[in-house]
Amino acid sequence: MALPLSDLLMFGSGEKKLAACVVLLLLELFLEGAESVASPADIENHLELGKDFLARGQLSDALTHYHAAVEGDPNNYLTLFKRGTVYLALGKTRFAVQDFSRVLELKPDFTAARTQRGVVHMKSGEYELAMHDFEEVLREEPNNGLVLEHYSRLSPAQEQWQLVQQLVSHQDHQNAIAMITQLLEISPWAVPFRQARSDAYIAINDPLSAISDLRQVNRLTQDSTEGHYNIAQLLYTIGHASNALKEIRECLKFDPEHKLCFPFYKKLRKVEKQLVNAEQAREEKQYAECIAAGEAVLKHEPEETMIRYEGHKALCSCYTADEQFGKALQQCKEALDIMKDAQVYCDRADALLGTEMYDDAIHSFQAALDLEENNSRAKEGIQRAKKLQKQSERRDYYKILNVKRSATKQEIVKAYRKAAQKWHPDNFRDEEKKVAEKKFIDIAAAKEVLTDPEKRRQFDNGEDPLDPEGQRGGFHGEHPFAHFQHGSPFQFKFHFN
Repeated sequence: MALPLSDLLMFGSGEKKLAACVVLLLLELFLEGAESVASPADIENHLELGKDFLARGQLSDALTHYHAAVEGDPNNYLTLFKRGTVYLALGKTRFAVQDFSRVLELKPDFTAARTQRGVVHMKSGEYELAMHDFEEVLREEPNNGLVLEHYSRLSPAQEQWQLVQQLVSHQDHQNAIAMITQLLEISPWAVPFRQARSDAYIAINDPLSAISDLRQVNRLTQDSTEGHYNIAQLLYTIGHASNALKEIRECLKFDPEHKLCFPFYKKLRKVEKQLVNAEQAREEKQYAECIAAGEAVLKHEPEETMIRYEGHKALCSCYTADEQFGKALQQCKEALDIMKDAQVYCDRADALLGTEMYDDAIHSFQAALDLEENNSRAKEGIQRAKKLQKQSERRDYYKILNVKRSATKQEIVKAYRKAAQKWHPDNFRDEEKKVAEKKFIDIAAAKEVLTDPEKRRQFDNGEDPLDPEGQRGGFHGEHPFAHFQHGSPFQFKFHFN
């Protein structure tokens, strides 16, 4: 309210300027309010645009124009009804009910609005409210076939929901799930029904189905904190750390300091990061980094079984690839004690092959096939294990040079030179010379096979490329001492009988 001129004159110059500014601000706000009142032409234009967008299926654009039309004329029941139907099409049932209720306040005999509100109540599982609306409609239109059909389903649905609650109280979760599923055909927006089925799925150890229902609960209730937290917890419980992290971040978007989401996020971020690091390091064959990340997972998560399973699984694979077979077998056992998995069985089998326990390796590959009958790694592994078992009776070129199966060509050549220098026949006499000659031939053969990619591949698959017919002691290829000719530091003369 503006001050009288006599009061303004009592102020000093600074106070007069301040009072004048206040008056101008109030005047501007008044004018803005006057300008914001939409004209009938503007309202009609919004209605036409809303209708056009609705016909083209652009519901969000249609809703924007119906908003504007309602703001221009908030007591027009038809405009409110149209907006309510768009809300309904968008799945925003709470806002739809509010609009339909407002319509019925303005025009109680508008049966279309009452019918729509009754349908929303029915689909939301609010059967008493739905009955009341349908009964009101049937008083006005006793032959309304659609309403009669809906009305006839309400009492049986009420009785079935009561039966479901009895089944749940008696721990009969399977039958409860079946009956709730039937109810959801009538009431797909019923939050209590979906929550009850989610709980029942958890009780029968079906977390993925439970998560699916919880997502629907979250969407229907528009609860963006507790719902996201519950979903994240379930995902984490089944070992899906990355998906759990995405879900908990959704919670924090709405409340960055949520009392449940924020502490869980801090822990989850550490665990998920190490799991990702382990997988990435394994793919890049950085096995020491993979092992460190796997150990970190177990350190950060001492309790949650399936997260620990993921940690043991990563360690099983990376210890095997790093040829630390004893540690690998322990981690594989830890993982398999939690859950039987074909991949882990195959990793365990490879570790057993590394320790030359061929029969056990074959059994482990077979266990993988029992879980996945078309697992190609397990099928190939059995054949490889059998060949390696047979090959073990012959010479092992890796052992001869004392290198790992993962050794590079450079490491193999270095080991070859060291072994050749040690077992050069000129370094020995008499009977020892005969032993050295045999070893020297094997060293040369090992170098030939392991430095040739194709021959090495054959040997890794259980075949000896220098002895394909099982002729032991045979040496195919160049002369075994040809490696020491043409400038080799190990010059010597050697005569065969």
